[in-house]
Amino acid sequence: MPVAALFRLARAGFVMAREGVFGIVDVPDLPPAQRLALAAVRLLERRSARDKAARTRLSDALTRLGPSYVKLGQFLATRPDVVGREIATDLTALQDQIPPFPIEEARAVVEAQLGRPVEDIFVTFDLPVAAASIAQVHPAEIREEDGSLRKVAVKVLRPGVAERFRRDLKSYYLIARLIERFHPPSRRLRPLAVVDTLARSVELEMDFRLEAAALSEMGENTADDPGFRVPAVDWPRTAKCVLTMEWISGRKLNDLEGLAADGHDLPAVGATVIQSFLRHAVRDGFFHADMHQGNMFLEPDGTLVAVDFGITGRLGRTERRFLAEILFGFITRDYHRVAEVHFEAGYVPADQDVDVFAQAIRAIGEPIHGQDASEISMARLLTQLLEVTELFNMRTQPQLIMLQKTMVVVEGVARTLNPHLDMWRTAEPVVRGWIERNLGPGARLQDAAGGLSALGKLAADLPLLADRAQRLSHEVERMAEKGLRFDAETAEAIGRAEARHSRSGRYALWAIAALLAIAILG
Repeated sequence: MPVAALFRLARAGFVMAREGVFGIVDVPDLPPAQRLALAAVRLLERRSARDKAARTRLSDALTRLGPSYVKLGQFLATRPDVVGREIATDLTALQDQIPPFPIEEARAVVEAQLGRPVEDIFVTFDLPVAAASIAQVHPAEIREEDGSLRKVAVKVLRPGVAERFRRDLKSYYLIARLIERFHPPSRRLRPLAVVDTLARSVELEMDFRLEAAALSEMGENTADDPGFRVPAVDWPRTAKCVLTMEWISGRKLNDLEGLAADGHDLPAVGATVIQSFLRHAVRDGFFHADMHQGNMFLEPDGTLVAVDFGITGRLGRTERRFLAEILFGFITRDYHRVAEVHFEAGYVPADQDVDVFAQAIRAIGEPIHGQDASEISMARLLTQLLEVTELFNMRTQPQLIMLQKTMVVVEGVARTLNPHLDMWRTAEPVVRGWIERNLGPGARLQDAAGGLSALGKLAADLPLLADRAQRLSHEVERMAEKGLRFDAETAEAIGRAEARHSRSGRYALWAIAALLAIAILG
């Protein structure tokens, strides 16, 4: 066992103990030895920590541990399957705001990366306006060919953050291996794979050329989309540790009073947020995975501008087809097909019974039919889905979890703009086209590009496709007339339901706590 990694792990455990993190552990069936270790570690707890709200203790500890742990907390906030919905929700409030590093250091990074003195690159280069764990943003000006000045935003990587993250990553891998070895129930969550994903995510986030590429790709994808755009990248002034882009002077979406005073139609803005995200995810398979209010601006003409593309998500054609099949199956009540799709995608092990799984899916889907929107319990549906996940040993699908997590955030943003948001009516135009593209004749024609056998399958399936189109049109119109409202109370209930039914994730978190306690005492 690497001594340096063990030392860093012990330090992390000490800080968490001082901040009272172990005081919120409550797992009744924890082995006696681990419960004793946790009780002993609680003796290190600061007196002031006991007065803190339980939900702030973990966030405070991660903040004290530094940038690497802040990123860890933010990443775990996107993985409720690993830490449980309640903890994940608490971590979404983790503020990635730390003191800025000196402007002299920022200038040194810019000069080293771009190979010229700052004065040769920018007319002005001012103090940072925002600072986070990985980078900070400076306002600057550049001179255009016609002699005019143009304001830009310059994002500069925090010096030393990459090396510090690599060191801390060794501790994360160590604890993941310990969990997989000593806590069998957590193996389904693949702790080592979780750390691999975190490592890859942060590695990509710290290369600003990739963020620039993400901005460029999103810009091309959304060039014709109504009411949405992203900042233009200044490629000649961009490198691995420096990203220069268009300065956005709009108002952030968290300034509701200011938006209203500007005369914007807030419900219409909320609809734009939802529809834009859905277009990106289901049409393009590429979406902004951190679309909170602070990362979205509204320009005077009502155009929504998204910034900070350090975290993005992708859905391959297979995942998009899977989601289309699932949604189509629920709408048309073809539960056996919904079950088959899970098996075809490999999400449910082949040794499970497809008919029994279809029966479980029917129990989930039937309650949404024949009821008024106000009577539909989305929390109950999600509860049963999670129970099915456990019952049939479905493996964690990180890409779908990121989509789900982002959707919750995006809807929360939209609901702050329009508390009476009707989710179905808002999403229906995008969702209808999505299903038709993925399950209609056009999708089969794309499949046919693979060979003549696919063409034969297309011909054989034409009557089925015609029937599907008719059924889909009827069911979607019926559901649109009713309107499936996803209200704030339902959202909270979903959170509670998911927390209850992610026991493995919750136990995994407290297995980490127990191991940290043992590391301290060792």
